[in-house]
Amino acid sequence: MKAEILATGDEILTGAVIDSNSAYIAQKLEEAGVEVVRHGCVGDDIEAIAAILKEISTRADLTVITGGLGPTLDDITAEAAAKAAGVELVFDKEAMSCIENFLKTQKREIIASNKNQAMVPEGAECLFNDVGTAPGFVLKIGVCLFFFIPGVPYEMRRMLADGVLPWIDKLRKERSFSLVKTISTFGLAEAAVNERLAGLAEKFPGIRVGLRAKSPLIYVKLYVREKDKDRANILLEKASESVLNKIGKCAFSTDGKSMEAVAGSLLRREKATIAVAESCTGGLISHLLTNVPGSSDYFLFSGITYSNKAKIKVLGVSEATLKKYGAVHEETAKEMADGVRRVAGATYGISTTGIAGPGGGTGEKPVGTVCIGIAAPDFVEGYRFNFQFNERLRNKRIFAITALDLLRRKFLV
Repeated sequence: MKAEILATGDEILTGAVIDSNSAYIAQKLEEAGVEVVRHGCVGDDIEAIAAILKEISTRADLTVITGGLGPTLDDITAEAAAKAAGVELVFDKEAMSCIENFLKTQKREIIASNKNQAMVPEGAECLFNDVGTAPGFVLKIGVCLFFFIPGVPYEMRRMLADGVLPWIDKLRKERSFSLVKTISTFGLAEAAVNERLAGLAEKFPGIRVGLRAKSPLIYVKLYVREKDKDRANILLEKASESVLNKIGKCAFSTDGKSMEAVAGSLLRREKATIAVAESCTGGLISHLLTNVPGSSDYFLFSGITYSNKAKIKVLGVSEATLKKYGAVHEETAKEMADGVRRVAGATYGISTTGIAGPGGGTGEKPVGTVCIGIAAPDFVEGYRFNFQFNERLRNKRIFAITALDLLRRKFLV
């Protein structure tokens, strides 16, 4: 069964809004054993939408379309679908009942534009919407079954789960199981990861390998589709084990956890605590760590000691160290980490001091240079890295992730 995904809306077409819906739908269809062969996007134009629906209707088994089902003037998807199918728009009592029930729960009045949402192409079947006013509908055009669902993400996800996927499950003549495993890595370039995984697909027939870069992380995606669920699981686990052997310590998660969540889990496991002193990262490490639910179990303190004066007064960094080495140096980072650990009474202290750019670099310390300190009761260590990026936000993120990764690796020794 081959599927396409079509997003509608000028805001998607022009890039004003990022189309996260299509990515989510593709993931869920793949998990359901449906092969997604194409993504598309079209603006708010009846003729353009109708034309692409006719085109798709000759080649796909099913298509999921998002957007254009609301009450405003640019919500024209139903009209375009009727045009593509060569039918009229008709009033659907079930769709109207769906709208009325939702508005009652919200204690809102029904207005004319809401009634317009109950107009669907003749022959379409309503898909109920429990969390919004826009009913979806299913319509056969040519050889393709089209599922029209809202573009509002939480409405889309609900209708996809409650309406579309169960319908697709009934359509499938032959049951197959699609599984996906994601291995998150840090510390290797995409090309290096690709080189290490050369020959993996040949070694494990039935496994499809994909790489996705989201700086500074590289994700290895393993896909398998099998009729037998047990065989699919076994194949996926064997391939995953092989990837982990090839990637080594650069692989930090196999279950979708972020770097900060992994670091937090390790701290909790060891009943350890953490304090953070940040200069160039400006609080980003602390932000990441405290975004993890339950981080109060291990996160004690954060200090954004941006100036030398703050480093001295808050953390106890030696004036002599700053005079001899400067703010961006391993020795300064070590004293910052040790100082914040002492101030907070934490098990571990980590620190960052560097040059995020785009200005401020020198020949000795170019933009992208970061020094990171890690302190514990039995050691204080300093590290220097240069990432050679000239983008401030990109540098701040890779500095923060590098610091968390160094902390993570301390638990792997």
